Amino acid sequence: MRDFSEQELVRRGKAEDLRKIGVDPFGSRFDTNSNSKIIKELFENKTKEELEEEKNEVIVAGRIMSKRRSGKAGFMDIQDKFGTIQIYISISDVGEKEYELYKSCDLGDIIGINGWVCKTNTGALSIHATKYIHLVKALRPLPEKFHGLQDVEERYRRRYVDLIMNENAKNKAFTRPKIIRCIQKFMDNLGFTEVETPILTTLLTGASARPFTTHHNTQDLDMYLRIALELPLKRLLVGGMERVYEIGRTFRNEGMDPKHNPEFTLMEAYMAYSDLQGMMDLTENMFQTIAKEVFKKMNYNWGGNEINLEGPWKRISMTDAIKDATGIDFKKIETTEEALKLAKEHDIVVEEHQKSYGHIVNLFFEKYVEESLIQPTFLYGHPIEISPLTKKNPEDGRFVDRFELFIGGKEFANAYTELNDPDDQLERFEAQLKERDLGNDEANDIDMDFIEALEYGMPPAGGIGYGIDRMCMLFTESDSIREVILFPTMKPKD
Repeated sequence: MRDFSEQELVRRGKAEDLRKIGVDPFGSRFDTNSNSKIIKELFENKTKEELEEEKNEVIVAGRIMSKRRSGKAGFMDIQDKFGTIQIYISISDVGEKEYELYKSCDLGDIIGINGWVCKTNTGALSIHATKYIHLVKALRPLPEKFHGLQDVEERYRRRYVDLIMNENAKNKAFTRPKIIRCIQKFMDNLGFTEVETPILTTLLTGASARPFTTHHNTQDLDMYLRIALELPLKRLLVGGMERVYEIGRTFRNEGMDPKHNPEFTLMEAYMAYSDLQGMMDLTENMFQTIAKEVFKKMNYNWGGNEINLEGPWKRISMTDAIKDATGIDFKKIETTEEALKLAKEHDIVVEEHQKSYGHIVNLFFEKYVEESLIQPTFLYGHPIEISPLTKKNPEDGRFVDRFELFIGGKEFANAYTELNDPDDQLERFEAQLKERDLGNDEANDIDMDFIEALEYGMPPAGGIGYGIDRMCMLFTESDSIREVILFPTMKPKD
């Protein structure tokens, strides 16, 4: 048996009263012809006298957010998806029965209004109601108006209430799709085709991450939820689609913090006959296009930093960045023993599976450089050990043609000149299995079907992956990934 608060019992009683007079507490179809945004755009600049003469009739619906009644007339504010609009209602206009419905309504109830647009004596744009229609009875009271949901965890857990009470949260909810639509338009205009690839897979490939596992009952088969989109998309390059991208959910069974959620949206794109430099140009242009077309500005305050997206963006190699920060030139380091000695001198802990030149270079980068890359920076030239799907640099085989985009000290994109040599790719996969034997539980499986696809011939290509959630964080100036995901992963309440 559920326990109801006193307010909830009162509201449930009012729902029964509605039924008794033939009104469905939970309503039915109601056709509107306007909303708060249209009304403000069309009539905000008109005078009180002009509106009284024109009597522009509208039909709107929304949730009651405030109510002020005095005798036989009153005001209320109703909220729709665009904002709020004030309603003036009097018994002389709507009649006694509808006015009684208004008198008994509660904050949070959803109603319909027929009326005409007016301005009050104080100049407030309003709707002069001629008909009041009850639509939905709210059985729970809204949080107190000026404080809303103060518990951040409750905001994310009860996002529906957060969207009602928090205009900033609602704006972000509507902004995220605009960012994605802008990306799609940008990519489509460059001749890319948006595709969909499987979420369930039998192999762990495409990234270094721990997976979620599940089981296919019919085939009695253990499967993974994908950690990346890469290998199926590159198969499409083999098939001749040439320019493809996907925006989709991916899943990594890892920790949660303000920048990471186990379920997140990833975009990957692959462009035949391109390379690392082509992916840099595409990325810089895409971010600047979003900034200009969706937000009309190039500067963003994110993570306590002023970020300027104007180009050209900085491009620097990983070894040069480490040299600038520490004075150590890893290009001149010849052996793993030398690298291990430097790591020990700099108090860098090296795990068993990291005892190689490339892993140590990356550990130096993470300690001394990563968080200092505040303005948009393309960091390229990663060690081969941490880049199993990337083409070797032709001038120094210890490195690959890969870059990561860093903004505000955080990674925003990861791009490659794609590896298309099947024999080299197989050797990389086999090296990953050796790392797994040494304790790297994020190492990739061998995908022999992908090797077979490469043997048919994949054109030279550039490829890139973007974290859409982090991109939305930057553009909406949000410090937590949970602000830009409508339903972030939450531990259930007891």
